[in-house]
Amino acid sequence: MSHRPAPEHTHPDDVPVQAALAALADPVRLRLVRELALAADWERACGTFDVPVGKAALSHHFAVLRSSGLIEQRDLGARRVNRLRRTEFDARFPGLLDLVLREG
Repeated sequence: MSHRPAPEHTHPDDVPVQAALAALADPVRLRLVRELALAADWERACGTFDVPVGKAALSHHFAVLRSSGLIEQRDLGARRVNRLRRTEFDARFPGLLDLVLREG
């Protein structure tokens, strides 16, 4: 059983465009979003991303993505798994994810 608190999420409807753009401007976060776009919902655990940052920095990047409405996380046993909130984010910012994902 995990003793860490459940992640807090911000719905994309509550995110200003500046926060969404800032979240997507960071190369590590953009890489996380791009990898999640290729994965099924809840398929990728936090530790499965090959990014050049330590665990604490990675946790910070996931927190920024949650607070900008881009991802949702939940705990499955000892693993925290992720889902790109594509449908909700696209409804709030039509075309933005398509644009940044296409640029990769």
